Amino acid sequence: MRDLLAPPIRRKSRAIHVGNVQIGDGAPISVQTMTNTDTKDVEATVSQITAMVKAGADLVRVSVPDEESVKGFAQIVKKVSVPIVADIHFDYRIAIACAENGAAALRINPGNIGSKEKVAAVCQAAKDHGLPIRVGVNAGSLDKDLLKKYGPPCPEAMVEAALRSAEILESHNFVDYAFSVKASELNLCTASYELLASKTDAPLHLGITEAGGLMAGTVLSSIGISYLLGKGIGDTLRVSLAADPVEEVKVGFAILKSMHIRSRGVDIIACPTCARHGIDVVGAVSELEKRLSTFDKPLKVAVMGCVVNGPGEARGADVAVCGMKNGQAMVYIKGESVGKIQGSQVVDTIERLVRDYKPEQKISFNLLGE
Repeated sequence: MRDLLAPPIRRKSRAIHVGNVQIGDGAPISVQTMTNTDTKDVEATVSQITAMVKAGADLVRVSVPDEESVKGFAQIVKKVSVPIVADIHFDYRIAIACAENGAAALRINPGNIGSKEKVAAVCQAAKDHGLPIRVGVNAGSLDKDLLKKYGPPCPEAMVEAALRSAEILESHNFVDYAFSVKASELNLCTASYELLASKTDAPLHLGITEAGGLMAGTVLSSIGISYLLGKGIGDTLRVSLAADPVEEVKVGFAILKSMHIRSRGVDIIACPTCARHGIDVVGAVSELEKRLSTFDKPLKVAVMGCVVNGPGEARGADVAVCGMKNGQAMVYIKGESVGKIQGSQVVDTIERLVRDYKPEQKISFNLLGE
């Protein structure tokens, strides 16, 4: 029987390196996001990237739409600690300038860069600076000849677009590339990734594009990305949300954590509550998520409202509380009961136990009446 707590067996892919982050060939699946500030506004962009890194982002993509933005990009990469991917469309000169000014990777579509000579120049700049290229295929911008050949966007058209771009890069002796084949339609997107995964060993960047706002986008992305991860497909990912990009990072790690692939920070599980709850589970979880949002130790915390399922869930957590009928809560460390507290003390107690957590330490206390 397969170990249900073990991560899925990964598809074999070759490696690329974006700065100090390896993607593919068994490396940890990286989480990335993209700034939505004006790249020319260096201070705002750096501030946003700093928040992204604090949330755990391994890579950050920055759009460079014009030559003036290149100047801002050059300053930004010097002020942050995370590899920056330059997102470029159409103008090959901007791609070259970003390669010369600190980019860790380029995100382009060779087909919209222009002539063979222009693509060759971009490939040479990437080689000169040791940068990989991500080829991004999007269902909303397929070439007209592919739409004429296949009709509406379909997996076959998406994959042909990706492999066509790879042929262009390889014709210039450039093989340090990764793919994404994104669509906002869930089934189209996942089927395209599955088909592409069967035809290349290049690393794959996962994402459901234009997924929607925070709630709808989280649901759609979680379904699609977790499905592909379960198939062993994917080497890096971005959760695309019409929301604060920091939320993209948080959701990305939540997906990986739920799949037992990668853990970062506190994993809070909680009951949905019912009339039996003896403590304010909803309020406690909301406050703990805020207080522990930047805590990076991979601990499991359980906040349970009553004794029906509470003790069982507590046994599998590092730190847990279980509500009781009298408004008190039983506290558990590594599945063992260590004392009781008042319901009003749940948040402060869990925060303290998490921050001071030492699995070998024996704790016993009674805070009733304090």
